[in-house]
Amino acid sequence: MPAFPNNPLNRSSDSSLNSMLRKYPALFGMPFVLIVGASFAMTPFTRTRYDLQNQRNSSVSKEDELGLNQRKKKFDIREEYYRIQSVADQEWVPKRIERPNGVPDWGVPPAEPPSERQ
Repeated sequence: MPAFPNNPLNRSSDSSLNSMLRKYPALFGMPFVLIVGASFAMTPFTRTRYDLQNQRNSSVSKEDELGLNQRKKKFDIREEYYRIQSVADQEWVPKRIERPNGVPDWGVPPAEPPSERQ
């Protein structure tokens, strides 16, 4: 008697799918072929989708051709800075406020912070 028997112990666990794959090993690659085929079949739908998106974007450019953006003023950061500075100079009034007790006019701040009013 050989050390290892040639037949498996449990023949009932061998499903029909396993037996089909043993007979026809090319069936193993069928799902992959289906995925690749489906991607080729979906290309017309994908092309239609992107054509519609392109058509929407081109309609916006037609509005630009009509001159709707002519009213917009070109933005310049330096010009905006000087405009804000001139407004700030006109409305700004220097006003002196009293310092809290214990805070010197110049120099090092006190060792302990001023007490909070409760």
